[in-house]
Amino acid sequence: MKAEPIPIEWNPDLPIFASEPFLKTMGDDHGWIGGLDDVGQIHCVLPYAVIRKAFFRLIRFPVQTLFVNGELGLEEERAFLNSAVEHLRSTRADAIIPATFNTLFRTYPDGAIVAPYGSYILDLRRSEDELWRRVHQKHRNVIRNARKRGVKILSGLEHLETAFGLVRESFRRSTSGSLAKLRVESRMDYRPFRQQVLSLGEHVKVMVAQHEGTVQACAVIPFSKHSAYYMHGGRIPNPVTGAMNLLQWEAILQFRELGVRQFDFFGTRISPERGSKAEGIAKFKERFGGQLVRGYMWKLPFHPLKYALYALAARIRSSGDVVDQELHKLHASPSSPSGEAIADEAHD
Repeated sequence: MKAEPIPIEWNPDLPIFASEPFLKTMGDDHGWIGGLDDVGQIHCVLPYAVIRKAFFRLIRFPVQTLFVNGELGLEEERAFLNSAVEHLRSTRADAIIPATFNTLFRTYPDGAIVAPYGSYILDLRRSEDELWRRVHQKHRNVIRNARKRGVKILSGLEHLETAFGLVRESFRRSTSGSLAKLRVESRMDYRPFRQQVLSLGEHVKVMVAQHEGTVQACAVIPFSKHSAYYMHGGRIPNPVTGAMNLLQWEAILQFRELGVRQFDFFGTRISPERGSKAEGIAKFKERFGGQLVRGYMWKLPFHPLKYALYALAARIRSSGDVVDQELHKLHASPSSPSGEAIADEAHD
């Protein structure tokens, strides 16, 4: 399986993050790498973007390997990733950094630094009644409570600035230390956020939960026929009980009506520490009845000195990137030694 650049030919049956408008928001230098067999037939693609920070050139994948001519075996995909890495190395990039949280690889290339990761994914091809039966009883109760109290779900780009404010404040509340909070402020700027959302055109929904004129919670959800992704979310410090749950449920129903095949809750840590914020987030996502799909996140250095500087900056900024934070869980992950990801059914 040989990897080489191919033209971007996105269609709605592929993830929205593989589209050129989205890739442009990540970096001017972007594209697709195709996996070709001996006769030149394309079997898979891997979208990527080059992120330039200071003097770094960093490669990031917004989505995992996409199969376009039948699913590859794990060894075939690994061979493709090895070839793709060699192509990217030739572009004078300094490193491949961890992918976005929705990106779960089934396997990884030689020499990669690897950590297990997962995402709860809900099949929207089920009936509404079946989807509701899969929702945890606690979620059902608070959704009913929010409805009784008159929480309304609104959708439209006119809510974008409000949503950004809630997302930023939610990040600040989850960050410890005044210096770290200032870093959140400096990294989260409305202009690139707005540019990214608007670039998606009709393939994004900005939704808010409102009660008596006050927005309680928000969600920014890019989508195509392939999947809807709960990419950004936020809430006020003390929202009406169930407002965010109702928002998620109404989003699920709306995307089902649009014919979207699945709802991706955009990543979750494997076996989070008991009592931690990460465990609370995982439970919130799990209780909508989705399937926990396990896979890998990985990174790979090309330029040793620049990679060391990147890793140092990541440790100073946020105790390391997600691979550093989850690396210790690799041997505890119930994935097979060959790199096969395992899907576990979430419990109701």
